Amino acid sequence: MNDPASHWHSGDPRHSGSAGSASHGHSGPVGAAPHSASAGPARRGHSGSADPVAAWHRLAGSCVLLDGFHALKHAVRFGAEIPVAVAADRGAALALAEELAPDVRPGLDALLTEVPESAYAALVPRPHPTAVAALAVRPSRAANLERLAHTPRTAPVVVLDNPRNLGNAGAVIRLAAGFGVTGVVTTGTLDPWHPTVVRGGAGLHFATAVERLDVAELPPGPVFALDPEGDDLRGVKLPDDAVLAFGSERSGLSAELRARAGHLLSLPMRPQVSSYNLATSVAMTLYHWSLGSVGSAG
Repeated sequence: MNDPASHWHSGDPRHSGSAGSASHGHSGPVGAAPHSASAGPARRGHSGSADPVAAWHRLAGSCVLLDGFHALKHAVRFGAEIPVAVAADRGAALALAEELAPDVRPGLDALLTEVPESAYAALVPRPHPTAVAALAVRPSRAANLERLAHTPRTAPVVVLDNPRNLGNAGAVIRLAAGFGVTGVVTTGTLDPWHPTVVRGGAGLHFATAVERLDVAELPPGPVFALDPEGDDLRGVKLPDDAVLAFGSERSGLSAELRARAGHLLSLPMRPQVSSYNLATSVAMTLYHWSLGSVGSAG
């Protein structure tokens, strides 16, 4: 689960989740403002860059944006490679680490470089309240595929079939990491490493294997797909090697994914309620799996 991140591999066209993406499927450098000579000197950590703004602009097109203290905290905790990290108030960021995450404070002390607030704001699409940001090297696709394909598995793989909402995808990755799943796979056009998804996931992409695949490329294991016409989830025991598939927020499961599924399951819901939020559906299903026993239908 906490294997160190590998070096970036850019050969696959689906590997497009760079720090500067503005919408899924596209990427570009973060921030349009060049480094200003009047911005003031940077205060560096033990291994901070002498010119973090220049380093940021050089690396932004091929790295993952970690937006805010919590995203950086989780990336450090789960072994991400982080070539540059900045804060508008380094002391405040380290104090926050001391209070909330003392285990990562030494790492942040070595990584963080203080830059003027205006310089920080120019680097990110939307300033975070903690005024902390970093760039991380995306784990290699090959390493993630190896983790997803490895058997026997001790935890399921979550599949989001053609998801549409970036925030929902991030929320799913965050809770899936909390349950210790093997990985989260998306199908369709949404890039699961888009900056908005990474922000929604609070940096926990580095705690599990996150990739975009075609339905035909899904990892091995019995496919349990959530569908309103399926059997009640509470009467089914989910195995550790399950592939748990969830349909699009708008249109549900694709015909291709439905055909691949060996089991259709439904969530308990009163008749007059039409649907649950995607992340809620995933959370309910993973909680049921975590119980390890057949639930009561009453």
